[in-house]
Amino acid sequence: MLNVLLVARLKPERVVSCCHSGLIRPIDAARRRRYTGCMTMALDPITLSIDLIRRPSVTPLDAGALGVLQTALARLGFACIRLPFMQAGTPDVDNLYARFGDHAPNFCFAGHMDVVPPGDLAAWAGDPFAPRMEGGLLYGRGAADMKCAIAAFTVAAGRIIRKYGAALPGSISLLITGDEEGPAINGTAKMLDWLRRNNQKLDHCLVGEPTSAEMLGDMVKIGRRGSINVTLDFLGTQGHVAYPHQADNPIPRLLECLRRLQDHVLDGGNAHFQPSNLEVTSIDVGNPATNVIPGQAVARLNIRFNDMHSSRSLIAWIRQECEFVTARLGGDYRMDISVTGESFLTPPGAFSSLIADAITGVTGVAPMLSTTGGTSDARFIKDHCPVVEFGLVGQTQHKANEHTTIADVHRLADIYEAVMQRYFAGLV
Repeated sequence: MLNVLLVARLKPERVVSCCHSGLIRPIDAARRRRYTGCMTMALDPITLSIDLIRRPSVTPLDAGALGVLQTALARLGFACIRLPFMQAGTPDVDNLYARFGDHAPNFCFAGHMDVVPPGDLAAWAGDPFAPRMEGGLLYGRGAADMKCAIAAFTVAAGRIIRKYGAALPGSISLLITGDEEGPAINGTAKMLDWLRRNNQKLDHCLVGEPTSAEMLGDMVKIGRRGSINVTLDFLGTQGHVAYPHQADNPIPRLLECLRRLQDHVLDGGNAHFQPSNLEVTSIDVGNPATNVIPGQAVARLNIRFNDMHSSRSLIAWIRQECEFVTARLGGDYRMDISVTGESFLTPPGAFSSLIADAITGVTGVAPMLSTTGGTSDARFIKDHCPVVEFGLVGQTQHKANEHTTIADVHRLADIYEAVMQRYFAGLV
């Protein structure tokens, strides 16, 4: 049941087609016919992309972007609900869940409306949030990552709805967060908890991240490595460098620990994953003086790990190495850990084949099934249903003058339409 307190917090216009029980109310056949007349004919992926890009939805701001999408989806017959979440110490985030149909299977598209900051504006050829088309390209922050993908899927969903109407053999849903580029606390993870509490089951999910490497369709992500951030703080006693016997230098102990960690080969990779790697990202003693032995030495490191490890096993290994060093060289240490995601794999099978076949049918490209790259919100979704990622070419994401080709946005809409057509034909 929908949390009563959450309902009380929502403004009336933020809840569309929700029944009193808190579940999303099915759209009846008459309303579907009314919604899916001219709107699906007029909806264009570039027009919608431009409308989304011009909203500066830098995490955690929404800037009206979700409202633009909600309006488009409601006109297609989707029941929409805004899901704002908050947690102490983190920014409030608004999110959107939309669904057409009330039967299984529920095919979900997941994505994020938030974007990273534009950075140095002087590096841009124009306003990052004033999208422009030039030379067959669409420029603007979020073009590649991933507002155009959201627009492409919305248009594709409209085409499927127009074809099937009330006879759609299942449901189409969208899970759109505003917190993927940020701490990812008040976004997808909490939305999925809400879905579970409200009996909104996802059967399969396609995440629209920019997975293509060189050309549209050359890569599909069927998994991701996990990620751990670790801060090691080795403690000592500050003192004068001329009197080392009166001090306790923690730097040698930290360096020895880092040496042992980096010399250890975690694995050689496997059939689906590249090798795990540990990278030291920072070493700091906070010491501006040349004649002072510092009282502490701090290092930060990140581990990207495949499915041959878990965060628990890696944390135990790091702790073991720290204990070994301090037992041999003395001193003490503190360790702070943040696990941003476990590794996961959606094994190649009917779902990934369906998506690959749809890509090949539109582009002629046979995609590689990959697990490379960073983390995404698929790390949360994998606990609820099989999940695969596919979207535009990601070469300019997070960069100045971010862009995508206009032709690719249209082709992506065609691919998403082909995916849903195959899906509802019962090919999974």
